[in-house]
Amino acid sequence: MGVVAFHENIFSTGIAEMKIAVFSTQPYDREFLTKANAAAEHELLFFDVQLNPQTVSLAVDCQAVCCFVNDDVLAETLQKIHAIGIRLVLLRCSGFNNVDLPAAAALDVTILRVPAYSPHAVAEHTLALLLSLNRNIPRAWNRVREGDFRLQGLLGFDLFQKTVGVVGTGEIGRCVAEIFLGFGCHVLAYDPFPNEELLQRGVKYVPLTQLLQESRVITLHCPLMKETYHLINSETLKLVQPDCLVINTGRGALVEVQALIDALKDRRIGGVALDVYEEEASLFFRDHSEQAIPDDAFARLLTFPNVLITGHQGFFTQEALTNIARTTLKNATQFEGGTPDVKCVVKST
Repeated sequence: MGVVAFHENIFSTGIAEMKIAVFSTQPYDREFLTKANAAAEHELLFFDVQLNPQTVSLAVDCQAVCCFVNDDVLAETLQKIHAIGIRLVLLRCSGFNNVDLPAAAALDVTILRVPAYSPHAVAEHTLALLLSLNRNIPRAWNRVREGDFRLQGLLGFDLFQKTVGVVGTGEIGRCVAEIFLGFGCHVLAYDPFPNEELLQRGVKYVPLTQLLQESRVITLHCPLMKETYHLINSETLKLVQPDCLVINTGRGALVEVQALIDALKDRRIGGVALDVYEEEASLFFRDHSEQAIPDDAFARLLTFPNVLITGHQGFFTQEALTNIARTTLKNATQFEGGTPDVKCVVKST
């Protein structure tokens, strides 16, 4: 893919605060960041390519780089941006599993993120995926378009009184749990740090093994780290009910893809809905409609009738994009002023 650069320099005082290279730019990124920048007065350079060691040179003369979920912010990239004088990485997302935090700390490069842009956006998309998977909405829609009004093969189940397991009860997981409580579900949760409000509302915190064994629906909302990498794997999938539905709107690598494929082939799982995928960096946010999908595992997933996949769009609402843009540029302004918001600073633990 060629490099496409757009320059936005919006002034109300005549002086831009910072010159920022924005990587992995989509049209909506430019739209919402440009609107937010009317008040922030930064100079934004938009690039459609991902940030990686080969593209760092595009950020020469900039004071910061702005990245998304699939950009490479590992040690080599950080060393190269440090070498050209950049000391700030702005993440326009909440997750930071694509950042080498120890390397950033060693190089004195500050990492700022958007910790809470709209937990409701991802939570509501989680429910949309579940309902569509359970009630076979994509298959039904295709049938009706072809004049086929049979109901055979479209059977779902009531969510009311079913047990739903929520893995991770941060801001998004909390919203998801509250939605399922509203549906009249029994909600189990797994998180090292229980949410007191959820406990008071009837959510029961249990060990992960118990959650996997007892839940008809399992939905993943925990951060991706060493402890949660491939949380859903060949061993944990042996614990789930054969009619269980697994939803992942968290991070792709929470799920071991080959183990998932094996469970689907052997009918040891009822269905899967994914908005994220472990190897999505080479697939998502691009048009591959005129070529074969090069990822064999992803292509295999698409062959199952009980698999529903969206391309990392859980965050994609007007409210979320507005909040992401505003917080990202606010982070740049506060860093420039020497007072970054501690809630947005990402540090190595």
